Amino acid sequence: MAIFAGDGAGLVSRDLAEAILDLKSPLIPRLGWLISLGAALHLEEATVLSLVWSCLLGASICLLLGFLCRPAAVVTWGLYLAVAKSGNLFSYGVDNFTLIGLFYLMIAPLPDRWSLDWRWQRRSVTDPARLGFHLRVLQIHLCLIYFFGGITKAVGPGWWNGASLWLALSDPPFDLVPLSFLLRLRALLPAMGILVCALETGYPVFIWWRKTRTPCLAAVLGMHLMIGLTMGLYLFSLVMIILNLAAFGAALPWPRREGGPRSADRAMAKGSAILIDHPADPRHSNVAR
Repeated sequence: MAIFAGDGAGLVSRDLAEAILDLKSPLIPRLGWLISLGAALHLEEATVLSLVWSCLLGASICLLLGFLCRPAAVVTWGLYLAVAKSGNLFSYGVDNFTLIGLFYLMIAPLPDRWSLDWRWQRRSVTDPARLGFHLRVLQIHLCLIYFFGGITKAVGPGWWNGASLWLALSDPPFDLVPLSFLLRLRALLPAMGILVCALETGYPVFIWWRKTRTPCLAAVLGMHLMIGLTMGLYLFSLVMIILNLAAFGAALPWPRREGGPRSADRAMAKGSAILIDHPADPRHSNVAR
């Protein structure tokens, strides 16, 4: 709470972070707007911050359970955006990727058949065109992220000689792996760095081709799992694993249950299969439109 207070009680006050934010754009959402609104209603700053955290927690739980999906997604994305931007001096990649995932949830066809809304209302999304469109946008977004991330790593020497990997694994507070163990593996660090560059740069190619989709997805999930275990970036790894499974998990050759998939499953399978495996197939032109 002290991080987002404007009284300077923390190491860096919220006012400083939002002043820096103003240099980028005065239109970026921030907690200061909500605190100003609370002041107009005679609410103290601590009260407004407590309300923000309570609403964010409640909306996140509703979103996780699939209760009031659309309002919960909008509230969660809006509040998280304000919090992340007001704390931008302390944020890192996980906040950006969480915002990406929440944004797609906010605009995606809802509810999903696993949600409480669907179970209570017996209403599901059956339009494969809508579902497939949102899925395709997320897939392209991930491909661009990994491709340019791989290119950025490849242009410098650090990932080719293993120096960047050594620094990532040895700098506090990410030095979970003992240095003695890293020293034994130092000869493998260049090869591991090149493998990461190749995996990220080749992601748009290998994830799109049906024959290499499963091993490519498994390799990416394994990479993020190792990042979480060796560097302690558990939340970042979990968010990236969820985004990858959301984008390409439905396109994997999962075995079907007896009796065939339900309507929502059929819509997801049809939409993803059309857009991933047969993007130019004239038999599916009615859905592509």
